[in-house]
Amino acid sequence: MARGRPWAGVPEAAMVFLIDNLDTSAANREDQRAFHRMMASLRVELDPRLDHTLQSPWEIAAQWVVPREVYPEETPELGAVMHAMATKKIIKADVGYKGTQLKALLILEGGQKVVFKPKRYARDYVVEGEPYAGYDRHNAEVAAFHLDRILGFRRAPLVVGRFVNLRTEIKPVATEQLLSTFLTLGNNTCFYGKCYYCRETEPACAEGDTMEGSVTLWLPDVWPLQKHRHPWGRTYREGKLARWEYDESYCDAVKKTSPYDSGPRLLDIIDTAIFDYLIGNADRHHYESFQDDEGASMLILLDNAKSFGNPVLDERSILAPLYQCCIIRVSTWNRLNYLKNGVLKSALKTAMSHDPISPVLSSPHMDALDQRLLNILATVKQCTDQFGPDIVLVEDRMTLSHL
Repeated sequence: MARGRPWAGVPEAAMVFLIDNLDTSAANREDQRAFHRMMASLRVELDPRLDHTLQSPWEIAAQWVVPREVYPEETPELGAVMHAMATKKIIKADVGYKGTQLKALLILEGGQKVVFKPKRYARDYVVEGEPYAGYDRHNAEVAAFHLDRILGFRRAPLVVGRFVNLRTEIKPVATEQLLSTFLTLGNNTCFYGKCYYCRETEPACAEGDTMEGSVTLWLPDVWPLQKHRHPWGRTYREGKLARWEYDESYCDAVKKTSPYDSGPRLLDIIDTAIFDYLIGNADRHHYESFQDDEGASMLILLDNAKSFGNPVLDERSILAPLYQCCIIRVSTWNRLNYLKNGVLKSALKTAMSHDPISPVLSSPHMDALDQRLLNILATVKQCTDQFGPDIVLVEDRMTLSHL
């Protein structure tokens, strides 16, 4: 547990403390209403109809993006946007953008860019070893997006499962660079793409010509991204610890550095730690925000595919920002409490039920979510026992405009 005052260095403006965490407060009542609205709109049926608008699904999704949200709370068009992502004709296919893992960059009819991540593992495969081991998991991207909805963060780009025919949909529109990485193993069409760890000896293979994968909606170009080193990143070197792994007062040092010394970013880091712990993602060494935001924009929950690898591994160190800083947004704390007693697992199952690649997660992974939630709640309780709820629970509400 962190030593010293957990609130030291956090700006006064961000800290309207909730003195009594009673359900009678107006803020808590609004959190409860928001939770019920989310639960009512959980099930997303992929439906091509877009009522009351002449806009394309791509235009609608682009207009949703604001500095603190990728999509708004009320999204009646979400099913239509996701249907387009899962079905629109692929007009160009190229190797993925920079990175360590295999992916393809597709352009769909209407000019929309998406990132395609191929299936690598069966649903019940368990990734052993380090918590960041293994290939990207395409189904983890789908599950993480819906968890982002359930937690009320709305900071993850849209993701949907999709089946593509490599022979008829990809190869005819593939760039030479992508096409040169295709090969056939037995009766299966495969490709290995271009990335840091991409090898001809480790291709992703379709079943015959049909490949299962996930499609992530590219954020609009008018919102350029800025990459940041995560203050709680790992060294990825055996025997070499990062400072946070041995310095119990590390959070105090983080709070003195920009952009964590003011604004919402540190609370975003803690939200993200909770999100990553739930999905088992120990690989967030960097993160993105929008450019030139001076710390005001959200931490965008991009690249969640190193998740749901091992359902029995609860990697506690992912929660280091939470247990070292001992602060959490009241709205996050309330939402986590509403999701207790099996609600989280049930909500995620409902949210993913209409995805084209459903069932998205195996039962052990679904069960692990509810156990990890209890571990998070216990961690916050340790903090409140030590410092008091009025210090640990931080009010940080922003009125968001989609005008």
